[in-house]
Amino acid sequence: MIQLTEKAVSKIKEFADSEGLELSIRLKVVGSGCAGFAHDMEFDTNMSDMDEVIENNGIKIIIDPLSYQYLEDTTIDFIDSQFGSGFRFLSDKIKSTCGCGNSVSY
Repeated sequence: MIQLTEKAVSKIKEFADSEGLELSIRLKVVGSGCAGFAHDMEFDTNMSDMDEVIENNGIKIIIDPLSYQYLEDTTIDFIDSQFGSGFRFLSDKIKSTCGCGNSVSY
């Protein structure tokens, strides 16, 4: 199950409202960075029959099958600090991250 913290839900709703978008996001794991993989999240309403679809706090979460195997049991939070802000994917499946934290290995 994919979980969204209250802060993540609030930010997703804030961004959707400001852009006039539906509360439907796609989560992906893509090859990137020095650690091997990066997490991606975008507003999307297009689904295929193969996608996993989860509802969480009124937000539809769409995940392709390949990404789902990595993202299952992940919590998504929104961090806002003096060093930057953004969504963070938190999972016990992550083995390591690169120095800047933009890519992970599983």
